[in-house]
Amino acid sequence: MSGPPSFSAMSLTKTHHSDTYPAISPTKPSLSQAGKTILITGGASGIGFEIARSFVKASASRIIILSRRTSALDIASERLRDEFQSSGTEFLTRQADIGDDSSITSVWDSLNSQNILVHVLVLNGVHATPFGPDTLSMDKEELMKGFDVNVGGNFLMSSKFVKQPLRSTDQQLNLVNLSTAGIQRHPAPSQNPYTTSKAAFAALLGRIADERSVEDVQIISFHPGLLCTEGTVNYFGQKLPRWDKMALPADFAVWAASQEASWLHGRFVWAHWDVDELRADKAISTQLEQEKGFLKVAVQGLGGVSFDSYFNY
Repeated sequence: MSGPPSFSAMSLTKTHHSDTYPAISPTKPSLSQAGKTILITGGASGIGFEIARSFVKASASRIIILSRRTSALDIASERLRDEFQSSGTEFLTRQADIGDDSSITSVWDSLNSQNILVHVLVLNGVHATPFGPDTLSMDKEELMKGFDVNVGGNFLMSSKFVKQPLRSTDQQLNLVNLSTAGIQRHPAPSQNPYTTSKAAFAALLGRIADERSVEDVQIISFHPGLLCTEGTVNYFGQKLPRWDKMALPADFAVWAASQEASWLHGRFVWAHWDVDELRADKAISTQLEQEKGFLKVAVQGLGGVSFDSYFNY
């Protein structure tokens, strides 16, 4: 790469945010999460931890963070309790590996036994394969680790979420999936196994949203931005780009879990895009209404495909 990628050129809105702004502020009354329990995978550090902070600011009743590392969970829990002593939010932690089916099942069985209903599931946990240009040189085991977590683990988390025994028939749930701009960039340099597994799950969620109404479970996937984490620093090396602020995707996650985002059910969007401009754009609204595949993962360069003619006997 000659330098960091230019993401701003891909914006659907004139305004391209790199930090939070009033329309997605978690303190905005219409985005309130009062009375709700939020579960965040990979929530002990990085963007997952910042998302937890934003949901506290949105008055969530309970935050549950999952991580594979118990030491990280202890630190995260202490930090949240210290910062939000008077918030009224309850903080719970669970050690879990979303690449392990038994670990996922154990988490949900534990929550069910405590009569805890999760209202919002934020899928932030991820397996990032090592950067490298030659996918076919990888071992199958290493390749499949990404799919086991990024597709299989996230699917099982989602399935357990919607099938909670404590859920009433009219209880709407919200599923927020952190994805990556790499799923729409071709080629995605040195990230093939990571981006293809992320693309597979975003595609799966888009089709699940066709099966499940927004009143049942609201589903939104989004690209969180270019964030200063250990992984991105290792990737860019000395060619450090201009990082986005963590508050942008953290607050966007709260917005995505609200009624204000319901019209984007099943779609993939960027946290950078201005939500007011996005909603006000009549061309985008029309395209969302007329194209089931708009802002969903599919083969690029081709329009929608109808199979109706095959069934007209």
